[in-house]
Amino acid sequence: MPVYQLPDEIAFPDPSEAEPDGLLGVGGDLSPERVLTAYAMGIFPWPHEGWPLLWFSPDPRMLLFPAELKLQRSLRQAIRKDRFEITLDTDFQRVIEHCRNVPRAGQDGTWITDEIIEAYVRLHELGFAHSVEARFDGKLAGGLYGISLGGAFFGESMFALEPDASKVAFATFVTQLKAWDFDFVDAQVHTPHLERFGARMLPRPLYLELLQTALETTTRRGPWLLEVSPEDAL
Repeated sequence: MPVYQLPDEIAFPDPSEAEPDGLLGVGGDLSPERVLTAYAMGIFPWPHEGWPLLWFSPDPRMLLFPAELKLQRSLRQAIRKDRFEITLDTDFQRVIEHCRNVPRAGQDGTWITDEIIEAYVRLHELGFAHSVEARFDGKLAGGLYGISLGGAFFGESMFALEPDASKVAFATFVTQLKAWDFDFVDAQVHTPHLERFGARMLPRPLYLELLQTALETTTRRGPWLLEVSPEDAL
């Protein structure tokens, strides 16, 4: 399969033409219009050091349907301890910066570049990018961020400074998405962490069908306000 050089105008090739690893296109920019067009087609930017901007559409795709959320016993216990205050869209910049800077086991470096941060902060200001915060004793202890279009939420990254902080934040957030009748959380690629929450792999053609259905829903623009509690996830 060819890897496409993106033109100056906002356009992407058909996702079915992606490489086996999901790589579809090279180049372009991170303007809000281009990024949102990409997500609506099942494509997302994934910078790699030393390369021009790369765009991917993996096959298969990992999705979590809110009604299928699973909680491990240890997470249920953590929720019952009521240690974390969970909020939405109250500290997007710090959440994305922590996602870049907090080390992860088995990972060297980060794909969250300065350009990514600038682009997604702009998308947050426009009401499309959202953050979830977990605070412990008033301090940011964990969280996650992503993009929302229609009934789809595209998860990008999460971090934790306290044990279970990001897990409680994620479980609470998925419970909120369920209350708002969201179709799915797009985790993009397989991770054991999301699999434990009930996410599963689907072939790209099916994913794209589900995405088009989700996009028929009016996008809920931000800022968002949490209407559930962590206990509602139990």
